[in-house]
Amino acid sequence: MHSNRSPVDGEVKKHWYNPGCFVNAALDKASLENERSALWLRTAEGVDVTCVQVAGLIARRILCYVREGDRLVRGQRYGFIRFGSRVDIYFPVDAKGRGCAGGQVYATDTVIATLPRHA
Repeated sequence: MHSNRSPVDGEVKKHWYNPGCFVNAALDKASLENERSALWLRTAEGVDVTCVQVAGLIARRILCYVREGDRLVRGQRYGFIRFGSRVDIYFPVDAKGRGCAGGQVYATDTVIATLPRHA
């Protein structure tokens, strides 16, 4: 994961940056201990999605190009992480996951979840 893209059409409600360690991004503890940058996105239907850029062992630079209030379209680039990093995406509990663990994901083409329709 190097160039980061929005998983949904939505507004950036909040952006957080947390400095931290640089352990291997493949480890579970990286989500809590590593340098990270998070976006809270809200769709037009009111569904909340959070994307967290997590720096890795070698990656010591996270870039986020958007600010609170910006509107993103699905697939739009919002950031970049250098080498050995990952992005964690948090969907609502009633989202329907698609695909399978270990499967290939292609930017702007692969649907990883179907979001609920909230009013």
